[in-house]
Amino acid sequence: MKIVRACFDGESFYGELCVDTVKRLCGAPYEGIVYDGREYPVSALVMLPPAEPTKIVAVGKNYKAHADEMGEGQPEDPLLFLKPNTCIVGNNDDVVYPAVSHRLDYEGELGVVIGKKCHAVERGKSSEVIFGYTCLNDVTARDIQKAVSQWTRGKSFDTFCPIGPHVETELDAMNTTIMTRLNGEVKQSSVTSLMTHDIDKLICYITECMTLLPGDIIATGTPEGIGSMQRGDIVEVEIGGIGILRNRIV
Repeated sequence: MKIVRACFDGESFYGELCVDTVKRLCGAPYEGIVYDGREYPVSALVMLPPAEPTKIVAVGKNYKAHADEMGEGQPEDPLLFLKPNTCIVGNNDDVVYPAVSHRLDYEGELGVVIGKKCHAVERGKSSEVIFGYTCLNDVTARDIQKAVSQWTRGKSFDTFCPIGPHVETELDAMNTTIMTRLNGEVKQSSVTSLMTHDIDKLICYITECMTLLPGDIIATGTPEGIGSMQRGDIVEVEIGGIGILRNRIV
């Protein structure tokens, strides 16, 4: 099932994407899929980011080849950092190049969307709290990130977390492809099975210290091939079984 958020006549809502129409839901999908009877053609809607997280929990250096290209080693445990929800934009939205940065990088990633409030999830039970998956770009002001020991500022500018184009609820998430293209040229190409810490471990590790809420997103890390973007560039993150997230740099 493909879940979207959309706006019609000034009202925003969640819905199920059915090829070229959207079936409107009564509320948030995490509470159960309940249709309200209305259906709209996609062409009549303004599409919004498909989730409204209270936070994005991101994982650094979760692919060995990426850790190697960064030349900083790979930590034994998952390396976590947070991105605020003000980073969120959707498919076809613009990513703003901050005036204070001189290097802006793409990082294509698989995003995990949480479906239930959860804390201290046990190994092997993470599937019970996952709602679905989406494409994600962990946009990074690399020069700012490198200038200090904490990554928050370089990762947290507004528009620095595009997600979309929808949330896919059915996916073999640890056995799919991930690709990033810059102006049509493939820059990253990998498979999620190469994650050092799998999704089950990440959810258990994260919820040891914090409660995740419905709609929260885990950014599971980027593979090798990161690089810089310029104003006017088009960046696409494509994940097998989900689709293509496309954004322009302005």
